[in-house]
Amino acid sequence: MNPRPADNTSADDYQQASAAALRLLARREHSTRELRHKLTGRGHDAALVDEVLAVLREEGALSDCRFAESYARSRFERGFGPLRIEAELRERGVSPALIDDALADPVFDWERSARGQRQKRFGSGLPEDFAGRARQMRFLQQRGFDNGQIRAALAGEAESAV
Repeated sequence: MNPRPADNTSADDYQQASAAALRLLARREHSTRELRHKLTGRGHDAALVDEVLAVLREEGALSDCRFAESYARSRFERGFGPLRIEAELRERGVSPALIDDALADPVFDWERSARGQRQKRFGSGLPEDFAGRARQMRFLQQRGFDNGQIRAALAGEAESAV
């Protein structure tokens, strides 16, 4: 048994890393940082992983822009606000410009979402005392809504429709 030449081993390693990356991307979009972390965590050489990621970006199979849009849409649909989504995208290595573009989608009605989350958690009645208002504000802050969106959610349906 002759050992394989180094270039064949390298080609086999590249194919394995590429196949693993494509399997991960077939399940869902990933940011470049996420995919790099997963592939190196599975024992693939970092330099080889960078080569694979560069090819996938060139082919259009890997896109941080597409990931940011998909991730923002998914988190919006689950009731999270723009501040939390922005922080989560930053953690995943998405650039600030791509985050801003993803969150600026006109489909996202943040105030309406904040009102919906408040009603889902606390019912349609507005808080009558300071403690109840503070509790609802904290909840919406934890969901990632900004102060203006929180004020709109606590203002009630009549005032927010103006």
